Amino acid sequence: MAKKYQVPKQSDVRNLKPRGPTGRLRAICLALPEAEERETWEIPTYRIRGKIFALQSAIEERDAVWCKAQEGSQELLVQADPERFFRPPYLGHKGWVGMWLDTGADWKEVAELVRRSYRLIAPKKLVARLDAG
Repeated sequence: MAKKYQVPKQSDVRNLKPRGPTGRLRAICLALPEAEERETWEIPTYRIRGKIFALQSAIEERDAVWCKAQEGSQELLVQADPERFFRPPYLGHKGWVGMWLDTGADWKEVAELVRRSYRLIAPKKLVARLDAG
């Protein structure tokens, strides 16, 4: 069974601030058409036209990326590899999935997770631009 993480109190949201590989994740996210970074809740969020498609945070001092996932994907990923994937607080109930970045993350896999999330959030014209490469 997947571990449930306690949602921090509003006053403790600073504990979600990432400590790790922000630059690498930033490069992946900002390479996508019209993507922008905005700090929200003291953490980096990556958006397309104002909508978040990825964010970096820390839970229990472990850095992670959270991304929107297709219906059913979160459960499959978490069950298949609970050491790498988890159901994040706040957004997990909406199908988002978290991936740990602190234990030898596969950055190709991180990039693919981010791109899938972007495709779910971005307008069709921007997804077509991404596909055109």
